[in-house]
Amino acid sequence: MAFDIDMIKAVYAKFPSRIAAARKAVGKPLTLSEKILYSHLWDGDATSTFERGKSYVDFAPDRVAMQDATAQMALLQFMQAGKPTAAVPSTVHCDHLILAKEGAKDDLRNSLTASGEVFNFLESVSNKYGIGFWKPGAGIIHQVVLENYAFPGGMMIGTDSHTVNAGGLGMVAIGVGGADAVDVMAGMPWELKFPKLIGVKLTGKLNGWTSAKDVILKVAGILTVKGGTGAIVEYFGSGAISLSATGKGTICNMGAEIGATTSTFGYDDSMDRYLRATDRADVADLANEIKEHLTGDDEVYANPEQYFDQVIEINLDELEPYINGPFTPDRATPVSKMREEAEKNGWPMDVEWGLIGSCTNSSYEDLSRASSIAQQAIDKNLKTKSEFGINPGSEQVRFTAERDGLLGIFEDLNATIFTNACGPCIGQWERAGNNTRVNTIVHSFNRNFSKRADGNPNTHAFVTSPEMVAAIAISGNLGFNPLTDTLTNENGEQVKLDPPVGSELPAKGFAVEDNGYQAPAENGGSVEVKVKPDSKRLQLLEPFTPWNGKNITGAKLLIKAFGKCTTDHISMAGPWLRFRGHLDNISDNCLIGAINAYNESTNLVKNQLTGEYGPVPATARAYKAAGVPSIVVGDHNYGEGSSREHAAMEPRFLGVTTVLVKSFARIHETNLKKQGMLGLTFANEADYDKVQEDDTINFLDLDQFTEGKPLNIEFVHADGSKDVIVANHTYNKAQIGWFKAGSALNLIKEENKKG
Repeated sequence: MAFDIDMIKAVYAKFPSRIAAARKAVGKPLTLSEKILYSHLWDGDATSTFERGKSYVDFAPDRVAMQDATAQMALLQFMQAGKPTAAVPSTVHCDHLILAKEGAKDDLRNSLTASGEVFNFLESVSNKYGIGFWKPGAGIIHQVVLENYAFPGGMMIGTDSHTVNAGGLGMVAIGVGGADAVDVMAGMPWELKFPKLIGVKLTGKLNGWTSAKDVILKVAGILTVKGGTGAIVEYFGSGAISLSATGKGTICNMGAEIGATTSTFGYDDSMDRYLRATDRADVADLANEIKEHLTGDDEVYANPEQYFDQVIEINLDELEPYINGPFTPDRATPVSKMREEAEKNGWPMDVEWGLIGSCTNSSYEDLSRASSIAQQAIDKNLKTKSEFGINPGSEQVRFTAERDGLLGIFEDLNATIFTNACGPCIGQWERAGNNTRVNTIVHSFNRNFSKRADGNPNTHAFVTSPEMVAAIAISGNLGFNPLTDTLTNENGEQVKLDPPVGSELPAKGFAVEDNGYQAPAENGGSVEVKVKPDSKRLQLLEPFTPWNGKNITGAKLLIKAFGKCTTDHISMAGPWLRFRGHLDNISDNCLIGAINAYNESTNLVKNQLTGEYGPVPATARAYKAAGVPSIVVGDHNYGEGSSREHAAMEPRFLGVTTVLVKSFARIHETNLKKQGMLGLTFANEADYDKVQEDDTINFLDLDQFTEGKPLNIEFVHADGSKDVIVANHTYNKAQIGWFKAGSALNLIKEENKKG
């Protein structure tokens, strides 16, 4: 029996009429994405069409999911909203705060000691507000959601950019900041700019060494890290139907790496099989009753160029394995070209670690295919040349894989089995002997930004499929091509690895003794949530100060960031995760990874009050203490990567009023708006070069801040000369209200008092 089955029944009951209304309003056949969006309008049946990429629309998501690192700030905000319980089904998943070091048993035990205060806080808040709680060790949020909560045609939001993984079961699942989650849990509409639509037609069928991961690795190479911004990617065609549900999930998961709002697939037999295998036959039966509504209309897929803003076609018969990286997930290299590319660029060829897992590739199918390569190594008398680590995606996957002998195969090849958690994927990895040396690792994760996995800026991390990770770890060489190359075994013989084989679903079915789920108290009113005043890990929030209605003047430049500036650069994860519930403490990592355009150094900026150079957070605190506002200037796709709203809350807390960039990643721009900041873009990108290190900055017409009207900002240079820069914005009337109130949460609280 599925969780929240009554909610799913209610969604499906209104689906046909909602889609009929949408088809009438739009006046043409509908994509799957449009069907789900129009069927989840806050105001009910559609009465008009929305303009893609322009119209702001209020939606009513079906559920909310939060992981432990981001849930802390989301729930600290929700506690201020004045609501007795979450208005929609919501869950918390403890997967980020478990450090990978020795192995599953020791690492889990150590995490319960190190982060027990945070886990207890999340458990008590979940109990109080009717939120489902998944204990540490239960699994990675997105795999657990796919196994338990995702359903075709549904809409969900989650406080993690890889919430999009649920598109593998035909959802529109979108990563957001915690403030957006608060809106939905508080029973309010959730706003999103109506997305553009990118169609990806898949033909043929995967074969040999290729896997679903290679589809998205190739798409990332085509669209780049910003090519999907503001768009939903919808996959269709015979090739899409041939993929497993977890394979679809892998593709949707990494859609976050192209900036996509989300990605999705139409309902088909693979989803039916997965729902039944995960004890949700009731959902499959309901979906089958309306299955014609749970995929795009036939006319759309027959003539996709008429219905999508962009169409890409990939023939799976011709696809080869890809290895993407280093330092960015869109640098796509087919395995046949990797040796040549690596030698040309001087990338280290010796691979020190091969890592399988993360929310992207930790399903039973992933482990079974990789274990088939590991078994071949054992049978052919090969040893791994690289160290080898495995993170199962959930306790259900782990228990079943252990029962079926898959984990034993990895262990026979000297692999370390880590906890069912994110681990190295998010920098939660205490890598033995790690320093700043130049080295190479390969993994099946989704991101490979500098420092992300192990904190070492010189670790060249490459993204590939689990089976390719296994093959490369056995060879120990980045240029190894298992399709053509041989290996020398312990007897001196030349042997070749055969293509991987695996099981879409376990033949004996899934099994688990304790899946790690804890239901909330039936009546949480008496539950007391305690936060110690002297806690280093948790801190109750103080409301941000509302805007005074005047122009911001006398502001100083905190940093002009050069090049790629992701949320990892703005608010690092890894060891900083321990402060995700303490805004003051975690603000000490604010922008420490961003490259200063004036000296090409990290965490070294000029304090204009003293003329000295120092850390970014300390400089921001000095401006704040002196009552001097500050601004941040950035490059293209600023805020790429994770949904972590800390990357917006920290600058806000430290007195930054404005982030002015060439372009934003979607989630980060929204997070800035939610926290009462100005997220602006250069009307003329060349004006980025006019910003000087010693500038004093004055807004000339912020007191006339209105929808659709650019702002004029004066940059007064040290020599007394001035440049007036025009800044565009995308704020609508409601979002300007957030800015005026000091944050969206402040506005919620005001409206609650009135209500």
